[in-house]
Amino acid sequence: MSIKEQFTSYIHNLQDSICAGLESIDGKAKFIEDKWERPEGGGGKSRVISDGLVFEKGGVNTSIVHGALPVAMQQAFGVPESDFFACGLSLVIHPLNPFVPTVHANWRYFELYDKAGKRLDGWFGGGSDLTPYYLYEEDAVHFHSTLKNAMDPFGADKYPKYKQHCDEYFVNKHRGDEMRGIGGVFYDYLRPNEETDENKLFEFQQANGNAFLNAYLPVVEKRKDIPYTDKEILWQEIRRGRYVEFNLIHDRGTLFGLKTNGRTESILMSLPPRARWYYNHQPEAGSREAEMMQYYKPKDWV
Repeated sequence: MSIKEQFTSYIHNLQDSICAGLESIDGKAKFIEDKWERPEGGGGKSRVISDGLVFEKGGVNTSIVHGALPVAMQQAFGVPESDFFACGLSLVIHPLNPFVPTVHANWRYFELYDKAGKRLDGWFGGGSDLTPYYLYEEDAVHFHSTLKNAMDPFGADKYPKYKQHCDEYFVNKHRGDEMRGIGGVFYDYLRPNEETDENKLFEFQQANGNAFLNAYLPVVEKRKDIPYTDKEILWQEIRRGRYVEFNLIHDRGTLFGLKTNGRTESILMSLPPRARWYYNHQPEAGSREAEMMQYYKPKDWV
């Protein structure tokens, strides 16, 4: 079985396990599945959860798409007319309680072919990151430590390098290098080389995907029943606005999906159901909201 076939099977199994874990902790809402087809080739399974006891809105989507690489992506990759194959799992979960962080994760595999069908390139990418509205530092330590423990067997250099990539990527540069959250790990263009073959890269990808529930669910369990007021909801909505800005302006996955005629509903499921924008909003000096601003910049958690 080829790597792309193995990875396709893996992400479908991972989708099942993640959805089951999130449904269990919510206790009310269930994922609704929407299968779709892409006219140019391929399709996917979008699973959406909403109006739960814990999760206000979220999606855990898989897609397997292929066909001619659009001109815009040819230019982005610096390649001539080509065909592509891309498969992956992408999730975003927006909890109801402002004390529970939003979470995002994505694990993907991409292949590029010439017009005769010869494979020219192939690579893995992915990662997961946490966006708290109110932070308990022990939650950040737990989330980052879980990701680090998943990566360490593949080399002690992996977590520091990919944490830095995440810190540098999930940033609203138009907001003065303000991170959208507290980061996690992010990696892209992981190709086989003399030291690491594609099977080892696949194992690395699986280790990261398998670590997700262990990284996130304990944080949800600790914070989902904390009482909150309209004040905390307002701050949550303002910070969700920053989340929207990043996804629509900077996120490469969103742009790739839209430029390759991906399914718009599935791509934009990452957006929260509620968000706010106030002109030149500044949190009150000395408030917990003002304190949070110190966390939206790179910080070592483990």
